[in-house]
This record gives sequence, C-alpha cells and structure tokens, in this order.
Amino acid sequence: MTLRECYETLGGDYDEVFARLRKEELVWKFAVMFLSDPNFDTLCMALASGDREEAFRSVHTLKGVSQNLGFSRLYESSKNLTEHLRGRTEWSGFDEQLFDCVKKDYCRTVNAIRAMQAKREL
Repeated sequence: MTLRECYETLGGDYDEVFARLRKEELVWKFAVMFLSDPNFDTLCMALASGDREEAFRSVHTLKGVSQNLGFSRLYESSKNLTEHLRGRTEWSGFDEQLFDCVKKDYCRTVNAIRAMQAKREL
C-alpha cells in the first residue's frame, strides 16, 4: 500500500498534507508517529471514568492532530465530539454515537497506517 493509498483508505487528504509538509518522507514519518499518540486511549479512559474535562482535552487534541495530518474523516468525527463536550458540565445527554464514530474512524486510520507500514517493511 502506498502512502496515497493509505490516505484514501483512511479517508484523508494526502494532497493537502503533502502541500504543507512538502516531502513524502515527512508525511510518512508523522503518519507513523500517529500510532504512538496517546490521545485516543486517554479519551477512552476519561469517558470510562467520567472525567469530562480530560475527555474534552484528549478529543480536542486528537482533532488537532488529525487536522494537521490530513486525516479528514477522523478530524470530522473528533470535531463533532469536541463540540458536543465543549462547555458540558454534566454527562446527561451525552451522545454515545459521537464517540462510536470517533472510535470507528480512529480504528480505520490506525489499521490503514499499520497496513502501509507492514507493506513498506517487507
């Protein structure tokens, strides 16, 4: 799988991130670095423990990282969850479907990057 194919699979905008970073090696480097980003795991733990502030902080950071890396689909779902959590002082009315979308998009992104990485290492 090429880097461009990886971006197509994860629902990203390769051309946009390439225009910003200007080298395929940099796009590759930062895409692979995303695999060690802790924000999704932190989001999951914060939601499980009811820590609204930490959930907001982690999904907001995930949104920014996704935007910077051109992971458009993950950016959109994390943006929606960020806005849902913004200013929320209680959990009543929390929309679980928004988190489910983030989770689905996150898994799609990570799986595409891992597949690309595995093919490149062969």
